[in-house]
Amino acid sequence: MKTAYIFPGQGSQFPGMAKELYPSRKELFERANDILGFRITDIMFEGEAEDLKATRVTQPAIFIHSTILAMEQAQQPDMVAGHSLGEFSAMVAAGALSFEDGLRLVAARAAAMQKCCETVPGTMAAIIKIPDSVIEEVCASIPGVVPANYNSPGQVVISGEKAAVEEACARLKEAGAKRALVLPVSGAFHSPLMEPARAELAKAIEATPFKAPRYPIYQNATAAPTTDPAVIKENALKQLTSPVRWTETVLNMIQDGASRFVEIGPGDVLQGLAKRIISSIPDIAEGDTLSSASLRDPIRANAPERVSPSAIIIEGIQ
Repeated sequence: MKTAYIFPGQGSQFPGMAKELYPSRKELFERANDILGFRITDIMFEGEAEDLKATRVTQPAIFIHSTILAMEQAQQPDMVAGHSLGEFSAMVAAGALSFEDGLRLVAARAAAMQKCCETVPGTMAAIIKIPDSVIEEVCASIPGVVPANYNSPGQVVISGEKAAVEEACARLKEAGAKRALVLPVSGAFHSPLMEPARAELAKAIEATPFKAPRYPIYQNATAAPTTDPAVIKENALKQLTSPVRWTETVLNMIQDGASRFVEIGPGDVLQGLAKRIISSIPDIAEGDTLSSASLRDPIRANAPERVSPSAIIIEGIQ
């Protein structure tokens, strides 16, 4: 059985996150406080939900939670991937980046994205239950909007200028989308409007040493596995302005033998997406099930090395 670690992105934070990990990893948490220049642990452990919403807090908090939790796992994965911000957690878990360098990059990324949101307004919208090809066609016909997150079959997020996103939503509803919902975000993430943030982050990435990872990293920009540090750096930068190809990523991991997906970090969003992606595989028989679990109730199962969709296990570790 091949195991894939998958790491969540922004939006999975919650009050009290990672507090139970502090006693065993106190040194790392305190190192994170020093690197960031403020006590993020106080916000993570004792803050309210509103306190965790600030980008400069959200992204480092999720990264810290995810990467430290990965260190606690006895079994190592065969491959890793992360959704958006989660890609940086995946790089640390795979050994391509040190925890310290990864946190510095995440902090720089958060600051660059926040600055970009303030100077280049934009928004995003979730489009539900309409073929990807229709979304792509509509976006191509409207300047200023692009597909941003291919999350699962029937769930794509578009991103861009506010007026362009609203026009695309109206057209997609007319074309048969079940829902086209503008999201409460302040920026057009994973779109060309993030170019100023990409240019700023490029300096930090170029100055950061990357190593060959212990196992392949499936990256958002390509959905393909790589162990080449130069490619990893290029794709980590590219993801700010290109779509997150999450559906394709999960399918590629399955094609390469993944039969157990473990979501490591706060929340369970990726478990839900993985279930929808896996259920779209034609040869899954009706009645096949996918399992989920928490750290307190882990599921372990035997499965063949080459994947049989009915044997795929999905777990969440929080």
